[in-house]
Amino acid sequence: MIVLKSLSVFVLAGLCEIGGGYLVWLWLKEDKPLWYGILGGIILALYGVVATWQPAGFGRVYATYGGIFIVMALIWAWKVDGFKPDKYDLIGALIALVGVCIIYYAPRK
Repeated sequence: MIVLKSLSVFVLAGLCEIGGGYLVWLWLKEDKPLWYGILGGIILALYGVVATWQPAGFGRVYATYGGIFIVMALIWAWKVDGFKPDKYDLIGALIALVGVCIIYYAPRK
């Protein structure tokens, strides 16, 4: 149950960072209204708060989040932007995900 809770927090943090960053991107790169950038900034700030809900220390949380972010960014690009990840994207994301799961979830004494 602890693993599911922490994965949920990682996914929520990823949605905040990617979603907020995407709104800022749209505002600055796609000439969307200013409120896109403001809302994106607020959501990005929420990302910083959500990440603190993890029970581990800062370094381990952010290292692990980096791998989860890779996977989520590829999924976002695929579903939202129509980017089709190739086999190297998928292999790299899988390697990153396995690595960060070892970092975060390996039993320690």
